[in-house]
Amino acid sequence: MQLIPLHPSFSLVAEWRHKRSLPKIPTFHSPFPDQSMKLLISNDDGIFALGIRSLANRLANAGHQVTVVCPDRERSATGHGLTLHQPIRADRVESVFHPNVKAWACSGTPSDCVKLALWALLDSPPDLVLSGINHGSNLGTDVLYSGTVSAAMEGVIEGIPSIAFSLASFVSSEFQPAAAFAESLVAQLAQQPLPELLLLNVNVPAVEAEAIAGVKVTRQGIRRYIDVFEKRLDPRGKTYYWLAGELLEDVNDAPESTEHAPTDVQAIRHNYITLTPLQYNLTAASGLKSLKDWKFDLPVEYAK
Repeated sequence: MQLIPLHPSFSLVAEWRHKRSLPKIPTFHSPFPDQSMKLLISNDDGIFALGIRSLANRLANAGHQVTVVCPDRERSATGHGLTLHQPIRADRVESVFHPNVKAWACSGTPSDCVKLALWALLDSPPDLVLSGINHGSNLGTDVLYSGTVSAAMEGVIEGIPSIAFSLASFVSSEFQPAAAFAESLVAQLAQQPLPELLLLNVNVPAVEAEAIAGVKVTRQGIRRYIDVFEKRLDPRGKTYYWLAGELLEDVNDAPESTEHAPTDVQAIRHNYITLTPLQYNLTAASGLKSLKDWKFDLPVEYAK
């Protein structure tokens, strides 16, 4: 994977630092002579999840300055939800992670965790925001619901490059191959920063390390589900419903890019680590082009 140096200025990060009146520190647009980076890590599986321990401990052991702020319980499929109508609490967590890791358990969503860390808990901005390692894949359109991806996207919204890591299995607990790749990728980004502000959505196949075929830069695929609601009765005889989405098909109907990149859904099937660059701007460029000459009629009550 070839990366080119980032343009020497990002106004979002500069503005963020100015608002916080923070001292200048080595950031993601400058090489790191000692290869040590300041990392903020979150997830949606909760503070005691094996995936986040594997990621945080591996990176702390590699010499990075690691801070963990993640939900105090599982918050999967929360998307980019924020807590607005109740207080958010954060408690320090001891004896769960590597001794050099500072960790907080937060009562909010994954996006709450990153926002709280950036604006209240950290005294200076991180070089990267990481999320995961999620227990289960985040492929295709699943990223729209994913708390893992949303936590990383919160970093990008604040002007900080971010990476979401997922292990493509809900059964396997072998997170070390994914953690090893995370360590390697972070080291590469310390040497060759991203060329633009991006979220890298990384999915690692749940196979032995020697069975991983390589790394492919992919485009977002499409996954569709049959949303099945099971109707049940609680002990008091009240009706409730349980959502159990069944994967109907993996669909490859997204347009090919000029580079003919495979989809993440395709590549993971062949045991490739998939790396999909994402952004928060959902504007459809083709829609702007096709709609620009439309004439829209206003309701008569708009007339003055």
